[in-house]
Amino acid sequence: MINKIPRRLRTILTEFINLILRIVGFVPSHHIRRFFYRISGVTIGKGSTIHMGAVFYDPKHIKIGEDSIIGEGTVLDGRDKLIIGNHVDIASDVMIYNCKHDVNDPSFKTVCAPIAIEDYVFIGPRAIILPGVKIKKGAVIGAGAVVTKDVEEFTIVGGVPAKFIKERTKDLRYKLGRAAWFR
Repeated sequence: MINKIPRRLRTILTEFINLILRIVGFVPSHHIRRFFYRISGVTIGKGSTIHMGAVFYDPKHIKIGEDSIIGEGTVLDGRDKLIIGNHVDIASDVMIYNCKHDVNDPSFKTVCAPIAIEDYVFIGPRAIILPGVKIKKGAVIGAGAVVTKDVEEFTIVGGVPAKFIKERTKDLRYKLGRAAWFR
């Protein structure tokens, strides 16, 4: 029983931080939100923005590259590594989970695996990214897709589960723009 106390205290602290970040997520100033996200452990690159209503779970393992956008209401799971590259556009209400329950385990244990999202990726609204996935450079994830496997470079995928649709141009040089003050 004594051995469970430190683990339980860590859980309570993590849940409290998650609650604070959920409240901070609705502050109508990008600069204030970014300040709190950084002190909670999220690494945020230059020029990147996180829109209102984003939800973080255990943020210390989340790294966001430069000039990337995290849309409104997006869920970012940091219980394992979550690396988001440069010039990544994640639309609204996307869910990125790097932990899941093993439904065949008698104790329903949690299984975690890192997620990597490389440069110039676009993830459409309400897509779901599941544990252990690597989305390679320039890939596009269609709206509502459920990504269960790695996505190759410069490919467009969609559906449930996500499947190859076609290739994307390889000449990507865009910048996503500046953060709005009150978004």
